[in-house]
Amino acid sequence: FCSLTKLMGNSCTFTAFPWFGMDIGGTLVKLAYFEPIDITAEEEQEEVESLKSIRKYLTSNVAYGSTGIRDVHLELKDLTIFARRGNLHFIRFPTHDLPTFIQMGRNKNFSTLHTVLCATGGGAYKFEEDFRTIGNLQLHKLDELDCLVKGLLYIDSVSFNGQAECYYFENASDPERCQKMPFNLDDPYPLLVVNIGSGVSILSVHSKDNYKRVTGTSLGGGTFLGLCSLLTGCESFEEALEMASKGDSTHADKLVRDIYGGDYERFGLPGWAVASSFGNMIYKEKRETVSKEDLARAILVTITNNIGSIARMCAVNEKINRVVFVGNFLRVNTLSMKLLAYALDYWSKGQLKALFLEHEGYFGAVGALLGLPNFS
Repeated sequence: FCSLTKLMGNSCTFTAFPWFGMDIGGTLVKLAYFEPIDITAEEEQEEVESLKSIRKYLTSNVAYGSTGIRDVHLELKDLTIFARRGNLHFIRFPTHDLPTFIQMGRNKNFSTLHTVLCATGGGAYKFEEDFRTIGNLQLHKLDELDCLVKGLLYIDSVSFNGQAECYYFENASDPERCQKMPFNLDDPYPLLVVNIGSGVSILSVHSKDNYKRVTGTSLGGGTFLGLCSLLTGCESFEEALEMASKGDSTHADKLVRDIYGGDYERFGLPGWAVASSFGNMIYKEKRETVSKEDLARAILVTITNNIGSIARMCAVNEKINRVVFVGNFLRVNTLSMKLLAYALDYWSKGQLKALFLEHEGYFGAVGALLGLPNFS
């Protein structure tokens, strides 16, 4: 049925429920689903069974199959989007399971609902034909960086159920005193956005319509998981992080003090700084004593330090002092967040602040959802 204009008594010009936004990345598919809570009696009467079935399935489960997960703790309650009140749900599953998702849509007669399916990310192009042939669904493709910025600014503008969306780490170098603190991002510009997914893209954002991709790196979350899988035999991102949390990267890395016997004072390099990632692994005796946990930690530190270093150089070049890190690499990854927070603060001598957002990996999907009116 039609939603927005029907309530106003106009002819039907807006898109039918269900409302989705999809971000199909290289590793994960992220889904933003809007569940209306202001359905009128007339609308409920007209609602077809397949729509009821989809809504019930998505909102009454926290897991879908063996790999799909709804991040219940991120649900945004009682939002108004396109003049409709509802809850915004966040769902993710591995990209390699996308054909199963498309088949599920077919089984639930998704194509009969005549809904608009807005998608972003590389997979919106790669899997477009699968959506059409398997699910009889037409994708409306949106640019992923446009969606990222639009989704980020929108989520930051609405209250996270009364909590702060944006935060930073105070005393990041001190495990005893380190704590997560809210940060007011009401005036967000200018902002450097570092999006860490399978790879990394860095954007400078000066207004909602004025932003550019500054640079990026192929060494991202996919690199971390790929190398961990090779070197430790881990099977998942969560397992890789668990191993890293128990390891000591200095058993694999060569530090400044390993070369200088202490600090390199002339150029301000402390002895604890990494001089060569995995540099100790050239020695047979070191290879024999290093653990899988140490290797996982060293991979995490290598990838994170590299991203932090590039982000710092971009911030200096763009003359921006607030750097917000987003993307699913940071999901349940407090280790990397604290490392980024400390590194940015230390190497910039306190000039740069690392910021983080609660909905870290879902901004692209939300931006795609917000693109619905363009295709109605």
